[in-house]
Amino acid sequence: MTEKPAIKSKLISLSDAVGQIADGSHIAIGGAALHMHPMAFMRELVRQRKRDLTVLGEIQGVEVDLLAGAGALRRVESSGVGLERYGLARNFRRAVERGELVMADYSDTMAMDRIVAKGENLTFWPVSFIGGTDIPRYLPDLVEFDCPITGRTLYAMPPARVDVAVIHMPYADERGNVLITERRLMPQSQDLVYARAADRTYVTVEHIVSHDFIRRSPQLNHLPAFQVTGVIEAPWGAHPGSMPDFYDYDEGHMEEYVEASKTPETFEKYLERFVHDAGDEATYLERVGIRNLLKARKVVL
Repeated sequence: MTEKPAIKSKLISLSDAVGQIADGSHIAIGGAALHMHPMAFMRELVRQRKRDLTVLGEIQGVEVDLLAGAGALRRVESSGVGLERYGLARNFRRAVERGELVMADYSDTMAMDRIVAKGENLTFWPVSFIGGTDIPRYLPDLVEFDCPITGRTLYAMPPARVDVAVIHMPYADERGNVLITERRLMPQSQDLVYARAADRTYVTVEHIVSHDFIRRSPQLNHLPAFQVTGVIEAPWGAHPGSMPDFYDYDEGHMEEYVEASKTPETFEKYLERFVHDAGDEATYLERVGIRNLLKARKVVL
């Protein structure tokens, strides 16, 4: 009787996963604004002092601001960066104003379509709605052409370069099968696009579960193992942002973050306390404090 081949585990530590990210990489980061960003992965990027990264996505938030404040970024390709009710992303804004960071502005739709084009292995994506705007002026890689069907003026947008996708999800097994919750919102759908377009995809999750758990909910397995490079168990991995059905964003810590980001000097102290000196995610969560975490926790029914 032929023995079954051993199941290859795709479990990897946070430090080892980030160690595989080269300086200068183009990274699609999951989540939107204050929600579902893989913040544990972002903090480890800062700990390992990665540099010259390009971040791409649709609606960026605290993850880009953190990386900008740490000097990890060279370029951002997105429709915008902000902290929702907490106002401006100050670290990001300072870096752009000083010329330390380039912002390539895309509309929401364009920001996603160029990643879809990468996933579909297309040479370009047609754009029909930017005539009369300054977008073509500031994105010189767009090519104007006449539609062969209607004669209408269109723009050919090249696919995005996506070396790596990093997303945060609820569950995965050690084989790399990833489950999303049944109530699927916009960020989850976007994250699947990023994962399928990237050359490599790393997924941080709230819980590692058994393969039997995955098999009981096959309708939620929208990201199968063959599309995943590595999975990392990272409870509270979206903190201080929210993780739908698990926890809300941490108001107390976000206020502390915003206050710290007012100047480069105060933000450096924040990074020392919560990232560099903390050393790992367990210590980070200890320093955030159990009271803040319990306030943000949700009951999953």
